[in-house]
Parts: sequence; C-alpha cells; structure tokens
Amino acid sequence: MSKTPEVLFVCVHNAGRSQMAAALLQHYGMGRISVRSAGSEPAEKVNPAAAAALAEWGLDITAEVPSKLTTEDVEASDVVITMGCGDTCPVFPGKRYLDWQLEDPAGQGIDSVRPIRDDIDRRVRGLVAELLG
Repeated sequence: MSKTPEVLFVCVHNAGRSQMAAALLQHYGMGRISVRSAGSEPAEKVNPAAAAALAEWGLDITAEVPSKLTTEDVEASDVVITMGCGDTCPVFPGKRYLDWQLEDPAGQGIDSVRPIRDDIDRRVRGLVAELLG
C-alpha cells in the first residue's frame, strides 16, 4: 500500500452512501488517508437526506458533486469499497475490494437515513483503525 492509503467509495449515484462514507473517512482520517468517491450513474446532486444526516454531526457535504467512476479512480486506489449496489468495477491486481451491503438512502427521509449513516460510521471507524493502526 502507498505511504498514504487511497480509498475509493463507489455506489450507483454517488449521492448518498458513498458521499457519506467519504466525508466520514476524511473526518476520521484527518488527512492521513486519501479519499475519493464515484458512481456508475452519478446523480445531479447529493441526496438532501444524506446531507442533513451528516449535518447533524457537523459535517457538510452539500457542496460535493457526484462524479462518474473511472478506471483511473480504481487504479489509483489501494482499497475499493462498493456499497451493496452490484456495481462492476475494473479489477486490478494488488487492490483490495470490499462490498458493504448498505440500504440505499435514495428517496428516503432523514429518519430512515440516520441508521444508514450510523452503519457507515461504524464501518468507516473500523477501516480507519485498520489502515492507520
């Protein structure tokens, strides 16, 4: 793995799960982990309920713009985490691939998104401990 671990979060729309995971990893990684997120079919904007759920914790993702998954994103990453959406990612030797089965927050209110946020938070904390521990 590179000196600074590189992590890529992938979900279909890059608007909810992957954006929350990226923001949480940036927060907990405190600059010690390079973080990116992308989607196979990016939405026009971040999911408002996902943004509201993170805002409750003082994290702001409203300025983030969903981006298209590229081969370069995967190639540059040490760890590629898909978010239970069946995305197919280019596979490169030496990369670590994880699939986090998470409910999709699309179309859900904040009360339904909070447990998803909490699940992502638990997984991200574990990842930070593993990558930096």
